[in-house]
Amino acid sequence: MASSSMARGSSWTAKQNKQFEEALVMYEKDTTHRWHNIARACGKTVDEVRRHYEALEKDINNIETDRVPIPDYTPISTNRGYTNDHRLMMKNLKLK
Repeated sequence: MASSSMARGSSWTAKQNKQFEEALVMYEKDTTHRWHNIARACGKTVDEVRRHYEALEKDINNIETDRVPIPDYTPISTNRGYTNDHRLMMKNLKLK
């Protein structure tokens, strides 16, 4: 979901965002009434859809130009005390 559009007060559910993404694929740039069709597909207004698209473009640009830091994922412990990395290593371990 595009973070900038949430900051502007237009909240999008995961379902609406998926519908938006699918509609972007279905209604390409040269499609007549593209924004109206996309808005109808995800239950939003044309203005909301355009703002969401602009925020998505901005987010993608920030990612592609390395303006978004890579998250520092810390291993999550399981109930047995093993981390996910340790569990993956053990899963792929082969005994001779």
